[in-house]
Amino acid sequence: MMEKNILDKLKNQLELSKKETEKELERFAQKSTDNDWQTRYPNNPGEGLEEEADEVEEYENLLPVEYALETKLKDIGLALEKMEKGTYGMCENCDKEILLDRLKIFPEARTCNECNKKIAP
Repeated sequence: MMEKNILDKLKNQLELSKKETEKELERFAQKSTDNDWQTRYPNNPGEGLEEEADEVEEYENLLPVEYALETKLKDIGLALEKMEKGTYGMCENCDKEILLDRLKIFPEARTCNECNKKIAP
């Protein structure tokens, strides 16, 4: 069982990361009603074909960024839920405790180092 002061520090770290991630998403995406984010298409009428092509490229480049940030937000939300339930810090694959050093670096971690090595490409 993790000490309360350590758990509180990790919770604060997760909440700060959540705010920063949402702020980053707000730069180019809009939050929808189902807690999903949609990248805004930079539609500037009256521009030439070259500018429109640049807009399409910019939009396409932002889609994977949106996906990565949304995934991070979901992982943060899941970690915060686990804290409320008292299951935070346990590997989702093997049910072993995730090392504190890993959680300090990556507080939204869902797997221990060993299981992460097995699933990482």
